[in-house]
Amino acid sequence: MRILIVGGYGTFGGRLVRLLADGARLTILVAGRSQRKAEAFCARVTAQAALVPTAFDRARDVVRQIAALRPDIVVDASGPFQIYGDDPYALVEACLAQRVHYIDVADDPDFVDGIARHDAQARDTGVAMLSGASTTPVLTLAVIRKLARGISPRTITAGIAPSPFSDIGLSVVRAIASYAGKALTVRRHGRATTATALVDSRWFTIAPPGCEPLPRMRFSLVDTPDRIFVPRLWPEAASTWLGAGPRPALWHRALSTLALLHRWHLFPKLTPFARLFHAVITRLRWGENRGGMFVEIEGATDSGETVTRSWHMIAQGDDGPFIPSMPAAAIIRKFLAGDMPANGARACLNDLELEDYERLFARFRIITGMRERRASDAALPLYRRILGEAWHRLPETIRAMHDGTGTWIARGRANIDRGRNPLARLIGFIIGFPRASNDIPVSVRFEAKDGRETWTRDFAGKHFSSLQFEGRGANEALACERFGPVTIAMALVLDGDCMRLISRRCTVFGIPLPKFLHPRGGIHESADDNRFNFHVEIGFPWTGLIVRYRGWLTRD
Repeated sequence: MRILIVGGYGTFGGRLVRLLADGARLTILVAGRSQRKAEAFCARVTAQAALVPTAFDRARDVVRQIAALRPDIVVDASGPFQIYGDDPYALVEACLAQRVHYIDVADDPDFVDGIARHDAQARDTGVAMLSGASTTPVLTLAVIRKLARGISPRTITAGIAPSPFSDIGLSVVRAIASYAGKALTVRRHGRATTATALVDSRWFTIAPPGCEPLPRMRFSLVDTPDRIFVPRLWPEAASTWLGAGPRPALWHRALSTLALLHRWHLFPKLTPFARLFHAVITRLRWGENRGGMFVEIEGATDSGETVTRSWHMIAQGDDGPFIPSMPAAAIIRKFLAGDMPANGARACLNDLELEDYERLFARFRIITGMRERRASDAALPLYRRILGEAWHRLPETIRAMHDGTGTWIARGRANIDRGRNPLARLIGFIIGFPRASNDIPVSVRFEAKDGRETWTRDFAGKHFSSLQFEGRGANEALACERFGPVTIAMALVLDGDCMRLISRRCTVFGIPLPKFLHPRGGIHESADDNRFNFHVEIGFPWTGLIVRYRGWLTRD
């Protein structure tokens, strides 16, 4: 099979080539206006597929170029589709003329919706022409279908947060600049209204269960095909919204400000500044090298119970930027397997399901998970509420220690180390940590009330307590533990048969501390021989070790 990828050495096209590079039965024509750039790209990629650097200029006679190259499928991965000019479907029509299948990664709602005008001709010609084979709408719609099983959705919200270190291509920046500050039609409270692109914003925490979440971040409204197709496919939903959370936050704020100024007619259209913006974001890079995505629906079950379901995805490092190219790769592999999409020209809405994505995710450092919230969840134990579906992956002994209501007690033995720094000793004294000792009896009394848990530890007669509760706002999806004036918000992270509690945020008297002043050390729980093992180490950069206690417990 011969695949012509227009924009094949660009941001999305290059990743599509890498996703298909193991296809020994493929000949991939890596095409663009520069033969030299195509050759340089192909030289860098190790592939079982045959890579052919190819000069292709969509501004010239594309019918003649396609006829000369004789591809079975043409993939348009160039863009930006928002500014394709007066004849945006020239490549589509050239493929129809040559009876060639067509796929694109368009993110422009009007372009994706408009391809349907060629549907009758595509059916008569016997070719499939799929537009919008990218994260939106393909992945978002697949996730919504999964989440909406058994629910009548009332609100649908989604957001994408690329890593600040992602290589965002110039065409993507041009696409964003083309609609920044534009008034978009969105569905809100059951009726169509307008909102300003990159200005209208919401906050969300991407947190797959059992994984260290991304920081709570701001998402701003973007113009993607979902804006058209989600209300069309789920007309019962009173509100639908999709945003993006570019980072660093400073850059996001600057972009939103410029969009607002343009909306107020105080700043010109942002498209001429696309190259400047691209240069800025390739230099403004700090924070976590992780990106993510979420989809959340709120609705009612057949019994009338209100349910909120959300799907969360986090991608590590450079793996996330492959996701927009995955739908085209999956569809091409279906072609190879003889699983041909139906003939016709249409938006790529139902051609892939979430299971198709999950097979591709497994090749990368991509973690996904779902959460569900019901009113009845308030009665569940604290850690079970926070961990969600990851709770069932914990060893039984760890679950048993945290799975309680009312009051329960566990007993065992422990070793304690204390820091020698005077300030560390003072903090330990204020909180009530025990003195250094070895192999002493320990007991912990757990008291659960109103969704919170008080842990009272007794180390050979020396008592100290802490309060644990579920985080909200900036601490969403985290377990918070309060020792006197200090509150530490921790991620519950599953690591094999161990659960690690990783500090994400710290406040003293309610005042957030900067990251470099956060407590140091480590907390983890494990199990062996039906005993619950604990290791807790707490210290600060300016104090050194405050306390370290480790040992085992069994529940009464």
